[in-house]
Amino acid sequence: MKRLILLVCYTVVACNLAWCVNDSVLLLNANWQIDTVEEGIIFKEVSFSQKSYLGSNQHICVVEVKPEAMAKFAFAYSVRREHTSVMALQRGAVVAVNGSFFDMKRHNPICYLRVDGHTVATNVNKNTPYRKYYQYGTLVLDDGKPMILQTDSLRVWEDSLSYSDIMTGGPLLMLDGHRFDMRKDRTFVTHRHNRTAIGVKADGTVLLVVVDGRFADAEGMSLDDLCSTMKWLGCISVLNMDGGGSSTCYVRGRGVVNYPSDNGRYDHEGERKVSNAILLFK
Repeated sequence: MKRLILLVCYTVVACNLAWCVNDSVLLLNANWQIDTVEEGIIFKEVSFSQKSYLGSNQHICVVEVKPEAMAKFAFAYSVRREHTSVMALQRGAVVAVNGSFFDMKRHNPICYLRVDGHTVATNVNKNTPYRKYYQYGTLVLDDGKPMILQTDSLRVWEDSLSYSDIMTGGPLLMLDGHRFDMRKDRTFVTHRHNRTAIGVKADGTVLLVVVDGRFADAEGMSLDDLCSTMKWLGCISVLNMDGGGSSTCYVRGRGVVNYPSDNGRYDHEGERKVSNAILLFK
């Protein structure tokens, strides 16, 4: 009986390992459509059909920013929600993705946000000094260079940081090669959704990644799937940002390049107005 149990466990582990290996190889060897946006800044996208990647259909957009690009990141904030693409156009950004979480009705961010030295939002969590599970990661800009930090459990932790630009989000998926366990009691974590994430490679390359969801042709990812995807793309640190209908990727000269889902159609027109965004300048 013990041998049978061990055999079953071994078979399950081996099958899961083979599935991960197959998915990672498929991702890296896929027919990526690649376009140079600026020197050192590359946009690429790929689609998977016939449930071939992670047992699902997917559309993934990646903006890869090499250290030698000498590009700078910035945060945009709008008092009244605005489209990510409009924020990019108004400020002359080369690339933009949506930022962190916000209140749809009140328009305000619900995670800590500091832009150009001005704190415009703090972490929302009523009647407790502690933060929510989607506030346990912070993106800071050091002279326009992104760094991903793990937060303290207290909601006011960001107040002690000296950076002029701070955007909290989460969950934090990976930090310096360490992968964090995800909660299993939230559909936000376990179900497939549109996703936006930022990742950093060991050599300093930054990836802005948008995964489309809520369509037959693009089903979205769980946070574990997203973390695996970012790891296979070479990231050692990964922070999840706002997703769902907010997930948007804009590239100058191409417009909105993903398939935002707010209009319920698989086209580029379903962009949601958001509170804040991550911009890239060259």
